[in-house]
Amino acid sequence: MNGLVSQYALFLAEVATLVLAVFLLVAGLVVLSRRREKDAGQIRVTEVNRQLEAAADRIQAVRLPRKAHKLLHKQRKLERKTQQKRAEAEPCIYLLDFKGDLRASALTALREEISAILHVAGAGDAVFLRLESGGGLVNHYGLGAAQLLRLRDAQLPLTVMVDTVAASGGYLMAAVADRIVASPFALIGSIGVIAQIPNFHRWLQARDIDWEQFTAGKYKRTVTLFGKNTEAGRAKLREELEDVHAQFRAFVQGCRPQLDMEKVATGEAWLGSKAQELGLVDELATSDEIICNACRRSRVLHVRFQRKPSLQERLRLSAQSAWDGIWQPPSPLG
Repeated sequence: MNGLVSQYALFLAEVATLVLAVFLLVAGLVVLSRRREKDAGQIRVTEVNRQLEAAADRIQAVRLPRKAHKLLHKQRKLERKTQQKRAEAEPCIYLLDFKGDLRASALTALREEISAILHVAGAGDAVFLRLESGGGLVNHYGLGAAQLLRLRDAQLPLTVMVDTVAASGGYLMAAVADRIVASPFALIGSIGVIAQIPNFHRWLQARDIDWEQFTAGKYKRTVTLFGKNTEAGRAKLREELEDVHAQFRAFVQGCRPQLDMEKVATGEAWLGSKAQELGLVDELATSDEIICNACRRSRVLHVRFQRKPSLQERLRLSAQSAWDGIWQPPSPLG
């Protein structure tokens, strides 16, 4: 009898262990699934009008007597209810941010934000983009400009606001806008192309180190980091850069036909006031001024795509930034 009981108890223990294992497996899959959804990122939206009102209210709370502040607070509540009813029918402005690096890393978020806006935008809506970039790789910034063209194709008016710099690849993106606004001392332009590559051939040669490189195709590699560069290779690279520059000029001219490309496509950059004289920008103002004015007549929604990068991605980006600091790859805009 005792043997039967012990066998039954052992059987129950095995079943319980199996059930627990299945439960833990399912729970783990659920947690992993949710984590992946979270890691995939999400769109976050903030109403800028409310933020400005809240900031002003905190000042008024200190500045005004208590009774006067309470009365003002009640008036604001009534005004907000009226505005909310009107807001459903009125157009709104979507505010985006783009802070560019060499590889235009912010492009990942920008494309998600634009897709979300295009899904909900209605007649009369518009887009503001705060853009800060000194340029970078031509294919990355070319894709950035193509993303902004999606707004243009959807007939959503686009205003690009530059507080500090929109140069080279940054200006390539800005040129897509219907209106470019820059602060007086923002750096604008640099419609040119540059490639700079260190060469360690003589250092290796002095240490009797051979460097061998095998390619198929006459111009698969025009210049190299470790081998001896030839005049033919240098000439081919210059030819490629001139071709990129010609396409850069043509794109900007297509977006802003009023520009005299012989004057502005020299690779120079100008401060905002001079850039306005040349037609590179349409208006001088800070982004804060433009946004605050817009809040007085419309709802302004700050749209941003957020995703927490993994440890592996953070390490890769750090290493990439360090390498970009010492080596500028061929054919960038910047």
